[in-house]
Order: sequence, then structure tokens, then C-alpha cells
Amino acid sequence: MSLRVEGLVLRFGGVLALNGVSLAVNPHELLAIIGPNGAGKTSLLNCVSGFYRPQSGAVYYGGEPLTRLAPHDIARRGIGRTFQAPQLYGGLTVLENILAGRDLHFRTGMLSGALYFGRARREEIRHRRVAEEIIDFLELAAVRHHLVGSLPYGLRKRVDLGRALALDPTLLLLDEPTAGMNREEKEDMARFILDIFEERGTTIVFVEHDMGLVMDVAERVVVLDFGHTIAEGPPEEIRQDPRVIQAYLGSRWAGAIQAAG
Repeated sequence: MSLRVEGLVLRFGGVLALNGVSLAVNPHELLAIIGPNGAGKTSLLNCVSGFYRPQSGAVYYGGEPLTRLAPHDIARRGIGRTFQAPQLYGGLTVLENILAGRDLHFRTGMLSGALYFGRARREEIRHRRVAEEIIDFLELAAVRHHLVGSLPYGLRKRVDLGRALALDPTLLLLDEPTAGMNREEKEDMARFILDIFEERGTTIVFVEHDMGLVMDVAERVVVLDFGHTIAEGPPEEIRQDPRVIQAYLGSRWAGAIQAAG
């Protein structure tokens, strides 16, 4: 299914976070959104996933309007996401956190779930099998029974990705998936993103500051600046776009983009 964003305007008091942002994401596309701090990147993801409600504009997924839906209703339509800082249950294990991502798929009633027999037991086994497959896919088997709060930051980010995958999303929104990681962890995350895209056929939209990752992974790049879209296109075009280099990225970011090429 395709994602369509039309003329989103989002204000926080006197701050205009999004100023008429529009974009379209095709089915099975890997799209990167880049921009400086305060450009509106996370605000855009929050509008798509229902955490923010824009003052005007609309979001459609598969032709269905999402703008007035609650986050859990949007998740039910197949949109999963991660956050800049992992939003996990530190006192639960890796397996339990990923199982929590299956919550919307549970169909067992309260009584049978409490008694844990028949259909409730079969359902638990089925969802646990899915969680174990995700653990193997993300190479988390060695820490499956570790408390998440005891894990290094890079592994917690991977668990956060696993919990989003547990939803079985058709569209995955990743907010700075490699933020705070070292080089090896970033390379692992880039590999997982590509595997999710290629092997699972999931449409992915990700916000990222690492220009090397963006240029290596993304099929198309959208550039935001102060709530406006100033450029979009394939990475090789964005790398050379004077609006991006001069008006937005500046010398430091321009050098990073050229080096990423």
C-alpha cells in the first residue's frame, strides 16, 4: 500500500514545525528523510503514526485517511515505528518485549487468557514462535532471556526494532535507527534494515543523520528544512543538489555528503 501526505501544517504555539509538507511513498520503497535538528522530521513521523494531530493537511495509507485516528488504530492498519530513544520495558526480557509487540494480534478473551487453556495456549505458542523468529532474524538469541534494562544501548535499539517488527507491519517508520551507535553497530543496523526491506518486502521510511548510511541504503531521499520540503530525489541527485548543499546542509554537511559519495 502507498503512503500519501498532503499539506501537513503542525504548530506548537508560535513554532511552525511543519509548513505544508507533502510526500508520497510507494509500496516497497526505502525512503530516507534528512534535515537538521528542528527541521520537522520526527514531527512528520509523529503525524503519520498518530502521536501528533496536525492543524491542517491529511495522511492516507492505502487510500484510507489516518489523520484523526488514534495511534493504536493506525498500528492496526499495519504501520509500525521505532523512536529516537528506545521505548522498552527495562524490567522485562528481550523475548517479553518483542512479545509485547504482538499485543494487537491477540484474540483470546480475558477469561480463557487468564485460565490459559485451549485456544489461549495455542495462541500464546503461535505468537511466541513469531517472536523467536524475530529474535533469530535480528541475531538476539544470546540475550533473549536478558532483562532489556541490562543491555548495551546498541542492543536495546535492536530490540526496539524487533518489537516494531512483531506488529507485522507493511510500513515501518524508523526514527534515527543508528543514533548513538558505534560504527560496527551502525553497520549491523544498516544490514538489518536492508534485510527487512528485501526479505520481508516491508516499505520503510527512516529519519537519519548519518549521511553515509542514507547514501548507501536509501532509494530516494526527502530533505526538510524548517518544516519545508526543499528537495527530493535519488541519493546521487541529492548529493549534488545546490539547494541542499548551500541553503541547507552548509559546509560541514556538504562535506559529509560528498564523502558519502
